[in-house]
Amino acid sequence: MRGKRERLLREMYAAMHARLGPSGWWPGETPLEVCVGAVLTQNTAWTNVTKAILRLRDAGVLASGQALLSLPEADMSELIRPAGFFRLKAVRLRNLLRFLDDACGFDFSVLAGQELDYLRPRLLNVSGIGPETADSVLLYAVGLPTFVVDAYTRRILHRHAMVPDDIPYHELRDVFMDVLEPDVPLYNEFHALLVRVAAQWCRARAPRCADCPLCPFLDGGGA
Repeated sequence: MRGKRERLLREMYAAMHARLGPSGWWPGETPLEVCVGAVLTQNTAWTNVTKAILRLRDAGVLASGQALLSLPEADMSELIRPAGFFRLKAVRLRNLLRFLDDACGFDFSVLAGQELDYLRPRLLNVSGIGPETADSVLLYAVGLPTFVVDAYTRRILHRHAMVPDDIPYHELRDVFMDVLEPDVPLYNEFHALLVRVAAQWCRARAPRCADCPLCPFLDGGGA
């Protein structure tokens, strides 16, 4: 079964990549911006996150982690207002920033030298940082091999009869990590391709299955 799942995932990856090309993911000019985006994207569309990040950038507080951390919470809340739930997200972002300051002084190369199994539980212990946010930070900002899964991943794999709709996050993540080698570029591109396919074809409503790059796999299923 593991061998069948690995072959299926690799074939799906190849089909998406052949159709869409490389993604250049994650949106963010620096590791700090990636961390900010990982928090702000909770329960909101990326277009709104982009607006909030631009406001932070224009305010000059994305120049360094210390500059962002020193920003008063009320000011941070106002700047990230377009991302929604802005007061809650300001608290969560400050919690993450304090963790990064304490753990590495915003030197992400320090974190990159740590073991994933050591760093991930520490990050998950930060208030307001769930598994998807933590894995986004670890993969895209730090460069450690952890697979990011989200609602798009769940939707695609469920529609392809590979997972139940209510599969827990850690089990959905293991669908990939149990059979794919720990490879940062592969994990990065695979997640990005799934997001792009879900946005364009495998939509929550009115999916466009006939033209989807993954249409040939609809009857393959099986994990």
